[in-house]
Amino acid sequence: MKLEWLREYRELVEKMIKFGNRYASQYQKEQSFGTPVPFSPSQLQVMEYILENEEKNQSMVEIAARLGISPSAFSKNVKKMEEKGLLERYHTTSNRKNIIVKVSPLGKEVYAAYSRYALEHLFGPLFQLLDDIPPEEISRFAKAIDLWCELSSNSRKPEDPDHLIKIN
Repeated sequence: MKLEWLREYRELVEKMIKFGNRYASQYQKEQSFGTPVPFSPSQLQVMEYILENEEKNQSMVEIAARLGISPSAFSKNVKKMEEKGLLERYHTTSNRKNIIVKVSPLGKEVYAAYSRYALEHLFGPLFQLLDDIPPEEISRFAKAIDLWCELSSNSRKPEDPDHLIKIN
């Protein structure tokens, strides 16, 4: 059966689903990514966010909320990365319950190595393809992905749960 409701977007939706499934299967798997210290994509997201926002001195709860992950998942990632020497934790002087996380000097070295590897092996070909697309079209596509993420995370239920009739 052809899924008519997808119209001309079938191929794009299929690729977005495929990407989501592949990413989900790799999210917690640790790899070296051209670095001496293995880490998972979820740990990488934590490190990147902290690096980009280190001047904000956000608490672990604030960062977890910004990344859209549970505080416990964030805490587990931080613990693993701290054990590897990639992150360091600090208490604030005003409130010892507030824990601030910083990327360690080793973490910055590892991230620099990852960045070189990622540009050459992971994102380089993608960026070459995107270079031919006008920035406003990239922006529209990014908005479409945001909308897709929002819609797919809502897991809506049918308005009438009794709309199905059982076949004997």
